[in-house]
Amino acid sequence: MQVPLVLLAALLVFRGLGALGVSRFASWSVSAAHALAVMLLMTASAHFVPESVTVMPNHADLVRMVPPFVPFPAAMVYLTGVLELLGAAGLVMAGTRRLAGLGLAVMFVLLLPANVHAALAGTPFNGGEATPLWLRVPEQVLYIAVALWSATRGARPARDEAGTRSAGETLSRR
Repeated sequence: MQVPLVLLAALLVFRGLGALGVSRFASWSVSAAHALAVMLLMTASAHFVPESVTVMPNHADLVRMVPPFVPFPAAMVYLTGVLELLGAAGLVMAGTRRLAGLGLAVMFVLLLPANVHAALAGTPFNGGEATPLWLRVPEQVLYIAVALWSATRGARPARDEAGTRSAGETLSRR
């Protein structure tokens, strides 16, 4: 449950900065893109953490989540960690936000079988309780929704009737 809380807390911090006048965070969708990037930095780090680390999920925990039909589970965990880092970087840059959001949404859909497998197999993190399916699936749907919202609503600022961006909108892209 910590991961959605990180997403929510980051969203509120970024939106609060927007309310204080930081133009980059003037919209909910751009703030959500940045919040998702923060969350992805946190989750991606687990992909590279050695098994000896027990204060957070680690590489071995994530390998146990991989369904048996997926080849090279350890390599897949590293690959998805790299993709999460690339997606996070893409979300914070306006020019790549759309592609990153769409790519992340596809990745989250492809990761759903691993979450279902982990819940049904009772795969725990750090020896704790396994996350139940009724929680894993809605979380994954939330991440898909935020990625798509960031891709479609936060990708480019709106244009005026003449087709040009206002000065404030142009600054918010940077």
